[in-house]
Amino acid sequence: MKQIQYIGLGLFLTGLAIFISLIFLGKYELSQDVFDEVVTNKGIKSELFINDMNTNVVGNEFSNPFSFSSKVTTALESANTTHKENSEWDKVIWTKPHSFSYELAKSSGNGIIKDNKMLFWILTFGLGILGALLFIIPQVVTLGRPGIKNNGIYHHASTSRGWIGWFVFIFLVSFYVLLYFYPDFIVNWTYIVDPFSMALSGNLASQWFLYGFLYSTVMTVMAVRMYIKYRHNKYQILRTTSVLFFQIVFAFLIPEILVRFEKPWYDFKNAFPLDYDFFFSWNLNQLIESGGFGLFILVWGIVLTVVVVPVMVYFFGKRWYCSWVCGCGGLAETLGDPYRQLSDKSLKAWQVERWLVHGVLVFALVMTGFTLYSYFSGADAVLGIKTQTIQDIYGFLIGAIFAGVIGTGFYPIFGNRVWCRFGCPLAAYLGFVQRFKSRFRITTNGGQCISCGNCSTYCEQGIDVRAYAQKGENIIRSSCVGCGICAAVCPRGVLKLENGPENGRINPTEILLGNDVDLMDLLNQK
Repeated sequence: MKQIQYIGLGLFLTGLAIFISLIFLGKYELSQDVFDEVVTNKGIKSELFINDMNTNVVGNEFSNPFSFSSKVTTALESANTTHKENSEWDKVIWTKPHSFSYELAKSSGNGIIKDNKMLFWILTFGLGILGALLFIIPQVVTLGRPGIKNNGIYHHASTSRGWIGWFVFIFLVSFYVLLYFYPDFIVNWTYIVDPFSMALSGNLASQWFLYGFLYSTVMTVMAVRMYIKYRHNKYQILRTTSVLFFQIVFAFLIPEILVRFEKPWYDFKNAFPLDYDFFFSWNLNQLIESGGFGLFILVWGIVLTVVVVPVMVYFFGKRWYCSWVCGCGGLAETLGDPYRQLSDKSLKAWQVERWLVHGVLVFALVMTGFTLYSYFSGADAVLGIKTQTIQDIYGFLIGAIFAGVIGTGFYPIFGNRVWCRFGCPLAAYLGFVQRFKSRFRITTNGGQCISCGNCSTYCEQGIDVRAYAQKGENIIRSSCVGCGICAAVCPRGVLKLENGPENGRINPTEILLGNDVDLMDLLNQK
């Protein structure tokens, strides 16, 4: 078993090393025809930018994406600065510098990677997948016994904030920073998934196709780990299958296939306000201009948010979405499963969680209100605040930094549900319904609890489950995503996920107050 794991680890690290090294390889030479076509398509009127590009970029060969990007972004930023100072707003190029550089780099790259896309896919994704499976399968086969115990998770460098955990943290954060802010640096990564993108949408891969492909691949590999580790628990098998299906089919395949048929790219399971740009003017205009299909998407998005979400939460709790459908939750439950014990269970963390997640929800609602007002009134500002400004702030702080860089990159340090606990506005919305108007609860049998602490250890949402179990209280928390791991790791069967009548939901606060009143009556009688 150990030998197989060592071989797997070696293959995985080799694939990872090649994947990282691709960033520094390749050649880039922007032709005049390609540049002229981009200038025409984008309606660029800046002669300063065009002349700078013709002098320093077009026809010149660059040995890596960094030097190419430096010349392009410098030319764009310099021209924009001059035009803004002279109030020549019609000549300003509003495209983000590194996004613009990515488009040019994608068209001008050449060399061994672009000429051998499938070979490098095998040397990166292929070796990574094979190596990961060879490393994971022997490990979880021995750990996947019924009645899962802690099994030394706090003694492994990878699962207890050790050096391996910090390495994974640095890699994930770096990946998300490049993905969101420097896509032109990772253009070589997109080349190796071009064949898959062409097969699905008919277009070359963008950095977002790369992300979707990588996302789905990682979830699939780590789902194998879940199937083996929790093979004794039917609920976990079904839940893992569900999130895998919705991610691969609804979030990845269907949207790409829609593009092939010249339809709007849309993830049919993504509800507002998680899909925060749904009501942005560019999206509304695109949907309306797409005819009947676009209107169907618009109506479905509204119905999903206003009707489907609260009704489903009433009957099944927020677990129907957060643990069975959501792609963010799917990645957290597969890739993030080894880190679930790192979630902070302190009272302070819970207080911060409440303020942050509800603050993000309010931010999203205010931004959407501003957006809709501007869309129907034609005004570009509300109460003196520009709508575009608040959209940009939300997109940067919440959509990119919180949901991406922190939400996933921080798995190895703060646990696998950082975004779900502290940032997801849809989770906050679902939580309101679950806490006050839902049939879902986790029931406990306090008489059987032996205080082993497995339930609290493995709660990814930072809930001290053992405290509820010891008192025999129902667990009704807005943050609970109903993942069911607490029940899966309980050696005594104390915990059970249920959907019953509302009057069967025992409110812990009411129990405590009721006990206090009964005690006071007894004292007064004496």
